[in-house]
Amino acid sequence: MKIAILSRNASLYSTRRLVEAAQKRGHEAQVIDHLMCNIEIEQKGPSIYYKDRYLEDFDAVIPRIGASVTFYGTAVVRQFEMMEVFSVVGSRGIVHSRDKLRCLQMLSKERIGLPKTVFTNYSRNVEHVVESAGGVPVVLKLLEGTQGLGVVLAENQNAAQSVLEAFNGLKARVIVQEFIREAKGADIRAFVVDGEVVGAMKRQGKEGEFRSNLHRGGSSRIIELTDQERYVAIRAAKAVGLGVAGVDMLQSERGPLVLEVNSSPGLEGIEKTTQSDIADKIIQYIERNVKNNH
Repeated sequence: MKIAILSRNASLYSTRRLVEAAQKRGHEAQVIDHLMCNIEIEQKGPSIYYKDRYLEDFDAVIPRIGASVTFYGTAVVRQFEMMEVFSVVGSRGIVHSRDKLRCLQMLSKERIGLPKTVFTNYSRNVEHVVESAGGVPVVLKLLEGTQGLGVVLAENQNAAQSVLEAFNGLKARVIVQEFIREAKGADIRAFVVDGEVVGAMKRQGKEGEFRSNLHRGGSSRIIELTDQERYVAIRAAKAVGLGVAGVDMLQSERGPLVLEVNSSPGLEGIEKTTQSDIADKIIQYIERNVKNNH
């Protein structure tokens, strides 16, 4: 099979591993920078022009689209889909996951456990907003942030008021979320491929840090998920419409609560922590879905 890996940097760990895994299983893998693709739309059908040639005869595409280029990246994925190329994560799933608010709305519709979340149109009634999210402390999150950036813990009413007013003044969209104290600065990343959890790790924020992102100095260890945690992760990926997803959950007294669903989850943390070949699982998922194996 011929597989396109949409990535802006061929030397990134996740991109390299996907190329290796594809080649190991006898497939041809090409890394394509989605920002250098021209999308051509005309009556005779959709096509993609890349650098100096048209992209043709691909059986599958693995999108690794960064958050800052979601709009153009998803347009390229959609074009591949129009050309009847199988995508491990669909363009709609990427769009749903990148819009944190929409993602939470979709999870809520499926009655999936979530921290209580409030979103307003720059409301001046900060007191009511904080109260609706379960009272202080609350977590304030920029809708556009990734890797823990733009996430603030407001310990008391005054702090919540100042931070919300500052964000509102900048016309920045934020959600206010209940703080889950019993999670103790840790979360779970469950890696879902084709409706199955293929790896899971527990990430712990460093001392005094409530964000557990590995990019922020957190640590990780392998974890055996409970049946409920596994079930919630699989349902969350399905609700957002993703064949491959990193589902982030908090362990709470009322069961697992989903924080977000990632459509381009990194492989490095999960593979090194679990010692599992996750890239291989992704290639196998493609093999099951591309009918005309060459």
